[in-house]
Amino acid sequence: MSAAVADAVLVVRSSGLPHRTDSMFTTVEGDWHECMEVVRRACEAVGRHGPRVSLVLKADIRPGRTGEMTAKLDRLEAAVERAEGEAGRGQ
Repeated sequence: MSAAVADAVLVVRSSGLPHRTDSMFTTVEGDWHECMEVVRRACEAVGRHGPRVSLVLKADIRPGRTGEMTAKLDRLEAAVERAEGEAGRGQ
């Protein structure tokens, strides 16, 4: 499976869209049409390895917002730091 996944990740990386790949998922950020085109091409790349493609798709649609892939993590880290500070003060 790693060769098929690698081909899909190459499609994502060549798209020019902001993206992140971890051990379980690849996240892509862009407008609907851009992202769906990347999904289509990635599925086609995987499909060249066999007769079946499995896709899990989750969309967070927020018109007018960009940079949320990193901004969400920044907000989370800030919240964790606040919670750690409160825990350190015995609250």
